[in-house]
Amino acid sequence: MTEKPIYLTKEGRARLEAEIEELETVGRKDVAERIRQAKELGDISESGEYEDAKNKQAFLEGRIREVRNILNNAQMIDEENSDTREVRVGSSVTIRYEDGDEEEWMIVGAAEANPRNGKISNESPIGSALLGKKPRQKVSVTTPSGIAKLTVIKIR
Repeated sequence: MTEKPIYLTKEGRARLEAEIEELETVGRKDVAERIRQAKELGDISESGEYEDAKNKQAFLEGRIREVRNILNNAQMIDEENSDTREVRVGSSVTIRYEDGDEEEWMIVGAAEANPRNGKISNESPIGSALLGKKPRQKVSVTTPSGIAKLTVIKIR
């Protein structure tokens, strides 16, 4: 089975590297302290605090593995040499909807998608529909709220 590529910008990579540093130092230390304190309370077989701390530890270690996997397998997006002739991962795209509203989106990998900050995944309905499109090209996209018709205005 072929895995989908994981795309990251320099900013996204830096954010994940900072997260892994925080998880491996502060996060692990905090969880170890919670487990130690729970053990001091006595019988751990009936301790909700101990079980909660162990669950937190499992979640933390899972996130560390997930972030490590992303960092180890990421393909970096070359933002400096982006092609403005067609939409690619790493492109910032201005689109206009049928009703005249305009939005600008940066197409990024799923690992750093954040629509509230103007970053949509190349795997999202709009992101995947925009890939390969050129300025002035019209696109119809099936979204969770229905069909959206839009036009690519500018690529940078």
